[in-house]
Amino acid sequence: MDELDSAIVEALQNDASLQNKDLAARLGIAASTCLERVRRLHRRDVLRGYHAEVNLAAIGRAVQALVAVTVRPLRRAGIDAFQDELARLPEVMSIFVLAGGDDFLVHVGLPTIEDLHAFLIDRLSARQEVVGFRTSIIFRHLRKATLPVLAEGSVSPAQASADG
Repeated sequence: MDELDSAIVEALQNDASLQNKDLAARLGIAASTCLERVRRLHRRDVLRGYHAEVNLAAIGRAVQALVAVTVRPLRRAGIDAFQDELARLPEVMSIFVLAGGDDFLVHVGLPTIEDLHAFLIDRLSARQEVVGFRTSIIFRHLRKATLPVLAEGSVSPAQASADG
């Protein structure tokens, strides 16, 4: 990725609704060049889609939690099946499959603490493969809207000064 590709990615992360002509004008390039660059970024799987940021409380997810889950037995088929079944639950927002002490980290969003408790007891602990879980309520969540492109082997300025 060159500097122009990085600038396109950054601009679209900040505002995915930008029309091609506006994006091109912002970057100081021809609209045809911009369109071809964006198409190439899609073909290379750099850009995967466009998303709307949603007020979670407005859609019934005022209470969020991260649930660290341990399952047994640890076999690929069981892990894949558990992940697929979790993904179908409407309360589940994202799933991370982990190495280490926990097998999964599940991000859930529900209307109330009582609903969270019911989810944990009725949906999660009732599953025979779940041998344990720990729940952390999320008070605040900061999601970086723009992620800079990092070159392989690159070191951030903070790391460079700490190492130097």
